Amino acid sequence: MSDATEATPDRVGQPRKRVLLAKPRGYCAGVDRAVVTVEKALETYGPPVYVRKEIVHNRHVVETLSERGAIFVDDTDEVPEGALVIFSAHGVSPEVHADAKRRNLRTIDATCPLVTKVHQEAKRFARDDYDILLIGHEGHEEVEGTAGEAPEHIQLVDTAEDAAQVEVRDPAKVIWLSQTTLSVDETMERVAQLRERFPELQDPPSDDICYATQNRQVAVKAMAGECDLVLVVGSQNSSNSKRLVEVALQAGARAARLIDYAHQIDEDWLAGVDTVGVTSGASVPDILVMQVLRWLSERGWGEVEEITTANEKIAFALPRELRKDLVR
Repeated sequence: MSDATEATPDRVGQPRKRVLLAKPRGYCAGVDRAVVTVEKALETYGPPVYVRKEIVHNRHVVETLSERGAIFVDDTDEVPEGALVIFSAHGVSPEVHADAKRRNLRTIDATCPLVTKVHQEAKRFARDDYDILLIGHEGHEEVEGTAGEAPEHIQLVDTAEDAAQVEVRDPAKVIWLSQTTLSVDETMERVAQLRERFPELQDPPSDDICYATQNRQVAVKAMAGECDLVLVVGSQNSSNSKRLVEVALQAGARAARLIDYAHQIDEDWLAGVDTVGVTSGASVPDILVMQVLRWLSERGWGEVEEITTANEKIAFALPRELRKDLVR
């Protein structure tokens, strides 16, 4: 995509139809690692390969891997004894690891290293007998995995009401951690609420919200004010994708919609729209974004300007359990 020059009308008095395409968007390093892990496991060991929960929260990815022989299960007790199971990018609790070991399952842990970092922080501060306030969304797999590291020390803070009601043993010995895929602004709002009650609340040793989540939110903020409509490609169960819709609206977009596929776009959404913003969540392959751009182009939104706010070069090594068996 080439950088566009200053907007000019196509014809006198008629605004130009254009697309602003956010960069960075789509796959982050943790998602790429997790998806490749399943692909390489299928190639190396052959199907079926079992995966606990969705490897990443994206419909297209899960359906594509299922067609190749991955079997997605809700828990390890659905995996035949002795079979291979991959843990998703969102992480699992020690209890899940123990269950897998009891059932003699071969495991590959595809937990994102940035989620693993939060797990390590939780264990460290639990050992030091801190109360840990985990900011995140109730029921999300990542939250369940992190909380499982130290359930007696961790309390979930999801809503403003949670922040107002949570109690700690010692206000001088309390720290907050967070789910990695939250809105930065929403998280800091919760931190501010907690700090009003607990002025000595400590911050995590390093930023918990993942670099990719932050970068995608910054890119959306940079273009949202110019957009009549922002289309976020991502699944309904993808926390970071849903946050992008919220961020777009808060940053000035007139409307924002979450879609899995181009065919889900309602043409009525485009009534009176000149500028469409397009981005995608961190678990979305770029092929789905390209399909959206093609759909828009066929309807007159063929001019695309890429809005770049960061260049990501981070990559993570595949899980060691898989690396040792890869054909060289």
